[in-house]
Amino acid sequence: MTPRGRLASILPEVPGITMPDPSLEPPLQPFGLGRRLAAETLGTALLLAIVIGSGVMGERLAGGNAAIALLGNTLATGAGLVVLITIFGPLSGAHFNPAVTLVFACRRELPAITAAAYVTCQAAGAVIGVWIAHLMFAEPVLQVSLKLRDGPAQAFSEAVATFGLIATILGGLRFRAEATPVLVGLYITAAYWFTASTSFANPAVTLARALSNTFAGIAPSSVPGFIAAQLVGAGIAAIFFAWLFREERPS
Repeated sequence: MTPRGRLASILPEVPGITMPDPSLEPPLQPFGLGRRLAAETLGTALLLAIVIGSGVMGERLAGGNAAIALLGNTLATGAGLVVLITIFGPLSGAHFNPAVTLVFACRRELPAITAAAYVTCQAAGAVIGVWIAHLMFAEPVLQVSLKLRDGPAQAFSEAVATFGLIATILGGLRFRAEATPVLVGLYITAAYWFTASTSFANPAVTLARALSNTFAGIAPSSVPGFIAAQLVGAGIAAIFFAWLFREERPS
């Protein structure tokens, strides 16, 4: 945790002293809500453009080898996350993910109204990002995925993937805030391959990918199970790591 982060955990208890929202650590300067929402919208759109676009490119170039296509999709997504979180983190916290936003809201580090606005912008940005990718690859803009991702193993994988993502974010902010972008990018890169679901770990991403009948798509009928599992995983992680990472106070 940065010195500013350590102060943020102490100073709110002192009357008359307020600190920036801890979920936005490390903030460089305060930003208005409008710009924070714009950052969440644009960041999520770019994330989906990366996920969908690299999936299309990987599949076209892999010659039918699904492993090579997935590898291309994985590397682009992990690298893109590092860049996007580094750029937009100081503005909005670079959540790009309703599960992350809800965790910070439950931790009372983000007002409920702001959290609702974040989630709305993330969902809108995700859909826009899918359409951008379709346009770049001369695909029909409006699509619905036919790729089923059903079954208990897939849902359990999403719970595990989201649990790990929240652990990575909270652990990074607690101990090495400046490393969080790289930590998240590396975690998602790994989770693409150790989870059966390829680690969506994001309700907005899941919804938007239902609108793309490409390599990275998911059938609408599979979406509810994924999102439910993601929220369960995020909730368990929020509770567990609030206890695990809690600072011991001198007796």
